[in-house]
Amino acid sequence: MDWEGVRLHVVSGKGGTGKTTLAAALALALAAEGRRTLLIEVEGRQGIAELFGIAALPYEERRVASVSPAQLGLSGPRTSGDVFALAIDTEQALLEYLDMFYKLGRAGKALQKVGFVDFATTIAPGVRDVLLTGKACEAARRKGPDGRRVYDAVVMDAPPTGRLTRFLNVNSEVAGLARFGPIHSQAQAVMGVLKSPETAVHLVTLLEEMPVQETVDGFTELREAGLPAGGVLVNMVRPPVLDAAAVAAAHGDHREEVAQALVEAGLGGRSRSAATRRAAVEPLLDPLLAQAREHSERVALEREQRAELAALDLPGYELPLLSGGVDLGGLYRLAGELKRQGAA
Repeated sequence: MDWEGVRLHVVSGKGGTGKTTLAAALALALAAEGRRTLLIEVEGRQGIAELFGIAALPYEERRVASVSPAQLGLSGPRTSGDVFALAIDTEQALLEYLDMFYKLGRAGKALQKVGFVDFATTIAPGVRDVLLTGKACEAARRKGPDGRRVYDAVVMDAPPTGRLTRFLNVNSEVAGLARFGPIHSQAQAVMGVLKSPETAVHLVTLLEEMPVQETVDGFTELREAGLPAGGVLVNMVRPPVLDAAAVAAAHGDHREEVAQALVEAGLGGRSRSAATRRAAVEPLLDPLLAQAREHSERVALEREQRAELAALDLPGYELPLLSGGVDLGGLYRLAGELKRQGAA
């Protein structure tokens, strides 16, 4: 496993790259072989519930899946691990925080009724981020009565790459709001976890120019902020259609060779004359050649994007495009791929 010792996995990426899907798949992969993982959602979209086909998650940790290596298509111990999930509600997190540090109890409920929570998190968004990241960090370090960690790993489905560094760098966000007191202490404790070897920030991308550029920029910002860079999760990778020689030949003038190949394959009919068979395949040539050129251009672009990602010098993982969309079976398949490639 590439991330031995990491307990908090933060997963982000450009919108549309499938970051929530891969966060869930990573949680499943980490839970295999008898482990317990917690999958946390912080954006209020209930994307985790949708992926697992369950009702909307409340603000409490609930078991959403049990998984064994066999379910991921792998050999190994038959022991199943558990995935728990939590959708963090900002209001509930703030009330929990107020009760923990200020012992407000019922007074906190009254603040909720008069709209204090919305007011506080609107004028001080850094406080909101402290609450959200703080809950994940607390879960990652929580211990049970036996002194052991409650969860072997916590996976956070974080905001998109464009907002990620600001979201995680809570210490600087609240510096102008609270230079001492509980909020300041909480921010310091959160940053202590986020910048530790127990945390890794993974970014999800596609082999396309804009997502790759945002991924490169995202890792640059993370490094500048002193946050631990994790792995590159390349999602929706399409299988090769043509071999290398065919891709190289796609831009050449091979019209007659393709026509001859189609005739020999019998597409022009076998009982006709050679000229008739050649004329019969003529309408197929332009569409086929156009598709070959398009495919070769995509392969060339993907090769360039892979080189950009390789220059980051970070562990990389490639997940296949699932033609039927991502259902629960597809989610387990992606988890198996992550496990096979060493991400869990």
